[in-house]
Amino acid sequence: MEDDSEPEQRSWAHLPDVCLRHVFHWLDDRDRSQAALVCKKWSWAMYSGSLWRRRTITFYGRPSRAHTLEFQSALWYVKKFGKYLEHLEIKLSNPYNTAFTQKFQVTMRGLLSHLSKCNSRLVSLSIKYLELDRLIWKNVVRAQFIKTLATFLKRMSKQLDYLNLKGARVTLEEGCELLNSLSFLTNKGFISEINIEDFFSLHLPVYSSTLFHQTMSKFHSLVILTFNYNCISDELLDILQEHSAHSLCTLNIKCHIHDPHGQVVWGMSWANLAKRAPKLKVNFFFERVMKHDHLARILLVEIPVRSISLRSCYFNDPDWTMRPTLTNLLPAYWHVLQKLTLELNNDHELLDDELLQLILSCKRLLFLKVWAFLSVAFMEKLLQNRADRKCILTTIKVRIYTARQETSEEDRLLCDIYRKFKYLIDSELNYFVITYPMV
Repeated sequence: MEDDSEPEQRSWAHLPDVCLRHVFHWLDDRDRSQAALVCKKWSWAMYSGSLWRRRTITFYGRPSRAHTLEFQSALWYVKKFGKYLEHLEIKLSNPYNTAFTQKFQVTMRGLLSHLSKCNSRLVSLSIKYLELDRLIWKNVVRAQFIKTLATFLKRMSKQLDYLNLKGARVTLEEGCELLNSLSFLTNKGFISEINIEDFFSLHLPVYSSTLFHQTMSKFHSLVILTFNYNCISDELLDILQEHSAHSLCTLNIKCHIHDPHGQVVWGMSWANLAKRAPKLKVNFFFERVMKHDHLARILLVEIPVRSISLRSCYFNDPDWTMRPTLTNLLPAYWHVLQKLTLELNNDHELLDDELLQLILSCKRLLFLKVWAFLSVAFMEKLLQNRADRKCILTTIKVRIYTARQETSEEDRLLCDIYRKFKYLIDSELNYFVITYPMV
């Protein structure tokens, strides 16, 4: 009797290699290892380099059994197929004591040492939120880890194109040592994207450091740079203009209330950089820096600002008012601003009219996210102006704060507004609006 399963088995057996690799791509490590036992062809597929180009390894502070197995598996496969690795991401989940950081340091030393010997393809490395200034890092362990990482970056400096050390929280000397590692072999760094947001410890006036300026002058092909405003100075802007103007496209700049930002940066420095780097767009992210005089010193009219995010993080400071920022400061970017995010606790002032006027004045504004005390009527006016083509918004995300616990009346009005503009919302907008009691 003929075996009905034979044609199906034969079709699987002759599955083209490209299709087989695609199937393996969607399997996790355990399923891949099981599938590799089916036959020689499937076993060979397991060794396809395209399957092992990306890897994320998560170090769990308090691992469950499943997390432990996941970690051990990821580590084993990186060591086995490390020669194919192009993108490596290291995550730390809830590090909570010195034993964890010591174990992390030892494991990373072994892993990076292995990759240094076998890998010549790594182009992307991400190790975020190390928070090396926390007490769980003993000085010896911290120093050993930084030495290990610096050695690895030196080895990979010719091929590495992307480095993300966001949240490392290192000293000025340690940070410059790590960054200098990227230009160790040629004294020039050709990496295109660096994320050093919250890279340095809090309260450091990096902008006044000659060592930092010398370090940044070694990078000659930066495309995207993400960092804190406490690094900005006329000297740094001149360095970027001299060495990376031909390639520079994006500066992502975070300004936090705990970072020093009292330095004077001249508009001419920004203007010179913008002139030499015509593709440059600048994105600002402000955390609890809300006072108009502080913002005015930073948001100079010469900066080609694409995006601004202002977040008060639920804090309510009676000493600041948002109105002059909306009416005097932000309208200066009417011709370039594309994305605006406002998360404000503004219960002491109503901003409906000022915000609406700002939106209408910004001729390129596509994205709007607002969490603030607003009236429901604001949404109707905004949508009516959008329907009349007086603005070009494609994304509207609004959380309307209210001091009342009961929001049924506001919710009903929002539903009415949605129905009125449903034709517009469904066809042209990414739209999300809710009420949110702030009591």
